[in-house]
Amino acid sequence: MDTPIHAVTGALGYTGRSITEQLFARGLRVRTLTNSPRRPNPFGASLDIRPLAFDDLRSLKTALHGVSVLYNTYWVRFNHKRFNFDEAVRNTKSLLSAARNAGVSRIVHVSILHADQADDLAYYRGKHELEDSLRALGVPHAIIRPGVLFGRSDILVNNIAWALRRLPLFGVFGDGSYRLRPLHVDDMAALMIDHAFRDGDTSADAAGPESFTYRELVETLASILSLRPRIVRVPPSLGYAVARTLSPFLRDVLLTREEISGLMRGLLDSPSPVPGAIRLTDWATQHRDQLGVRYHSEVGRRFQRDLAYADVR
Repeated sequence: MDTPIHAVTGALGYTGRSITEQLFARGLRVRTLTNSPRRPNPFGASLDIRPLAFDDLRSLKTALHGVSVLYNTYWVRFNHKRFNFDEAVRNTKSLLSAARNAGVSRIVHVSILHADQADDLAYYRGKHELEDSLRALGVPHAIIRPGVLFGRSDILVNNIAWALRRLPLFGVFGDGSYRLRPLHVDDMAALMIDHAFRDGDTSADAAGPESFTYRELVETLASILSLRPRIVRVPPSLGYAVARTLSPFLRDVLLTREEISGLMRGLLDSPSPVPGAIRLTDWATQHRDQLGVRYHSEVGRRFQRDLAYADVR
């Protein structure tokens, strides 16, 4: 009997790469659907690469033919002139429909913590809509809801460290008392794979073993990096204005109003049981010589599609 095929969107990217590594470690066949086929491929010929052609349903169905489980990590972080949330919702619905039509047995889908509690924020509204669409699809599925991910090539934790290394002041929105529980990307991948082998429709919050207020997170990273910046309270509007001023110099979107709002509402926290074992403090200590040395650009990753994430400028 042939080994079942597990399909991963974005196996050459961030979460998808960790999922793929762990699937190969289990001796499984892995196929990726990607719109970055020229990124360096650490898996060689073992990885079956197919196009993530959202505008071609026949191609999507063909790419998913013979697949047992689809792990969907596709999304966008913010609206941009070249991509936006509405498009990401349409694209994801096309992918999910193609998976059903191709006979995929199970879909493991990445959502966001508290997706149904912030429909006034476009990021959360889109994730909420997709959760509802997946439930109506009629395919057994798992919905995994992370808040903050860290680890190899992450954005948020690395770029906080980058700012701490370079700026004499670090602004915390409001009093910084809102909480978050960062989860290592490898623990996220393990959780998704665990739910791939469960029966029925399942869901899980994906939160790490350590809980921080935002201010505590910044202070912890500064201490690990042996830095002593002045950490100050700033109004959210001022923090956003500073981020927006810096963005053109970084050729990126440093932070959005919605991200600030979601953070301050505590939407990146969860009381759920801990699915992960890797502690942020341990990981940051082990990687302190590399953490925050280089800025990680979300826009750069979208457009420099022939480079590995670690090489994107």
